[in-house]
Amino acid sequence: MDEQVRATANIRRVAEAAGVSRATVSRVMNGHATVAPELAERVLTAARALDYAPSQVARSLALGRTATIALIVPDLSNPMFQDVLRGLSLAAGADGHRLLIAESNEQVEDEEVLALEARRRCDGVVLASPRLPTADLERLVPQLAPLVLINRTLAGVPSLSVDYAAGIQDLVAHLLSLGHRRIVYLAGPPASTSNSERLDALVRLSNNAFALTQIACGATFENGHAVAGEVAGSGATAVIAYNDMVAFGALSGLHELGVDVPGQISVTGFDDIPFARFTTPPLTTAAVPRNTLGKQAWHQLHTQLTGPTAPEAVAFRPRLLVRGSTGRSTS
Repeated sequence: MDEQVRATANIRRVAEAAGVSRATVSRVMNGHATVAPELAERVLTAARALDYAPSQVARSLALGRTATIALIVPDLSNPMFQDVLRGLSLAAGADGHRLLIAESNEQVEDEEVLALEARRRCDGVVLASPRLPTADLERLVPQLAPLVLINRTLAGVPSLSVDYAAGIQDLVAHLLSLGHRRIVYLAGPPASTSNSERLDALVRLSNNAFALTQIACGATFENGHAVAGEVAGSGATAVIAYNDMVAFGALSGLHELGVDVPGQISVTGFDDIPFARFTTPPLTTAAVPRNTLGKQAWHQLHTQLTGPTAPEAVAFRPRLLVRGSTGRSTS
């Protein structure tokens, strides 16, 4: 075909070639089923002959859709969120949707701005482990919908959560079975709902079963490494870290201090990120189905995009994985 014809092909030329209106061409190209089959075939034949493809921007405007969704995470460096991202991206991509990603860098005040800005550019939003206070999140829901929450629950909003209390219970039961009675918890970000759930479970379980010490920490390797000296001086025989990254940092810091793990102190994490079984020693942790969270998030968001749906709240129970970082208490 002549290059000039290719370059100037537009909806008007397709309409003229097919002998129909531009509105009919638009309906056919946007997949509407209200066009008679013989007219649709004429439009498609003309479009192929003219090498015409509708502008994605124009198509989005016509449909009121962008075929893009957004994922907002607090920390992209955490492999936990990377795996959620991968699962979401693959599932959405299989249905023809692109993924926009934004990171709040654990800054609560940035999360609202990012979420609202992303929603203006996308058809729906997935908030992973949002740090926003509940009142602020409830206020934002109408502006962000369609919306799915990961690692957070809110009445009337589709969500995917992890039963952190059950995971903590399994870790504690494992440590108690090894004779540990003095446990230190390396706490996560104060605004994290999952951190509150972990800590609440530990407090409930402690009672007279074991002595619990809490050390303010964070969510990163550097945070865990920074408190290794405090852990060593706490008198605890076992550590439950907020997540695997914190546990990695604590393992590294304790090693530098000459503290044997698990000979002198046992260390556990949470999440079972890909590196957990390759640490020295391999990390005992509670496994979270990270890819499944991403895939299920797309399922719930896609369901909202394609029609009215009742909000669904799904909870996953972590799986205890015992490795070499925990051993019997020697004191």
